[in-house]
Amino acid sequence: MMYWNNGWGWVGWLLMMVFMVGFWGLIAWAVVTVVRGPSGTRHQQRSAEDILAERFARGEIDQDEYTKRLDTLRSTH
Repeated sequence: MMYWNNGWGWVGWLLMMVFMVGFWGLIAWAVVTVVRGPSGTRHQQRSAEDILAERFARGEIDQDEYTKRLDTLRSTH
């Protein structure tokens, strides 16, 4: 206990807590990333027709607009 008062005091404790929380947060993030794998972060590509069908199913567009847009999509492919 010879050097008890020559430490960092409360600033040292605060920095230690911040770094420990950051360290364990980084470990948790790494574990979640490894468990999910690359397929967990990528989104599947949806076709334009699928998106159009979803919009029609949600009621965002009516049947006439759906039919016109679907014909347009199919004529360009």
